[in-house]
Amino acid sequence: MISFQNLSIPFKLKEKTKIKLWIKTIIDKEKHTLGTINYMFCNDDELLEINIKHLNHNTLTDIITFDYTEDKKISSDIFISVDRVLENAKKFEVTFEEELRRVMIHGVLHLCGYKDKSKPDAELMRKKENWALKLF
Repeated sequence: MISFQNLSIPFKLKEKTKIKLWIKTIIDKEKHTLGTINYMFCNDDELLEINIKHLNHNTLTDIITFDYTEDKKISSDIFISVDRVLENAKKFEVTFEEELRRVMIHGVLHLCGYKDKSKPDAELMRKKENWALKLF
C-alpha cells in the first residue's frame, strides 16, 4: 500500500494512481515487494524539525526516509519538503513534478539498498533515478 498525506501544507499530488503503479513497478523490478509506504509532504520547517529530532542534523533537506523494510518487503515513512523540491526544480531547471518524482523514487531506491554517500554510490543512485524516471 502506498499513501500520500500532507502534514500542515495545502499540497495536492497530481497523478496519484499513476505514481503508485510506477513506484510498485520499480520495487518489483528491483526484486523487492511492496509493504506500506507513507509519503508525508511538508514544508522546510517541519522537515528541519524532524531532521534535528531524529537524525541530529541541523540542515535543510528534501527527503528523510525512515526504513522499516524487513527481508525484501519495502515499508517506510518518507517525509518530503515541498519547499526544497520547488527550489531544487528551479535550480536544476526541471519541472516541479519531475523533481518531485526524482525525490520520491530516491527514497524508494534507498529502501532497495542503494546508497549515495560516496561518489561511486551517488553516481549509481543518479543512474537508477534516471532509469526509473524514464519508466514513468
